[in-house]
Amino acid sequence: MYDYIKGYINQIDINSIVIENNDIGFRVLTSKNSIDQFSKSLNKDEKITIFTKMIVKEDDISLCGFSSREELEVFNLLTSVSGVGTKVGVALLSSSYYKDIAKAIISSDLSVLTAASGVGNKTAQRIVLELKDKVNKLFVFSDESNDTSSIIPVNSLVVEDAMNALISLGYTKNEVKKTMNKINISSKTTEELIKELLKLINK
Repeated sequence: MYDYIKGYINQIDINSIVIENNDIGFRVLTSKNSIDQFSKSLNKDEKITIFTKMIVKEDDISLCGFSSREELEVFNLLTSVSGVGTKVGVALLSSSYYKDIAKAIISSDLSVLTAASGVGNKTAQRIVLELKDKVNKLFVFSDESNDTSSIIPVNSLVVEDAMNALISLGYTKNEVKKTMNKINISSKTTEELIKELLKLINK
């Protein structure tokens, strides 16, 4: 199984790219948003990294991949929901940025989800019902901003370091994360985040 592929873009199509590595061309199904990212490297002599998942069916084996590991993680969550296959998962991530999808799930905003081809009201409701808790564990959401830049992956270095620092001081992970959700984390250094967390958590 491939975790990621690093190579040069050979071709970009509507919903896939061909990435060349060691004289082998891998066709990878991907989202419009990832294609927009990869397009910047098309005519440049620079390698790109695509984070992949192998999709195995009875009559087909294909690769699906994205420009960031976080987008792949959201895709994996989406396709874990009954009725959401590879095509619908990619359609969701093509209609909206992965952070917008995550935010829509947390806020139960069905309109963002139903904007994707193949997603009706019932499917959108099922996505929210099944994934709200899982998405909440994957990201930290700031209550102070509607900007998606305030949605930070829990495994980002700044968040992880700050969380570990406060846990080492005796605070629980849930306590720290709940406090993180009250502040705008974007653009903060680890030190700034720790100071603000301590200020709020000790109130």
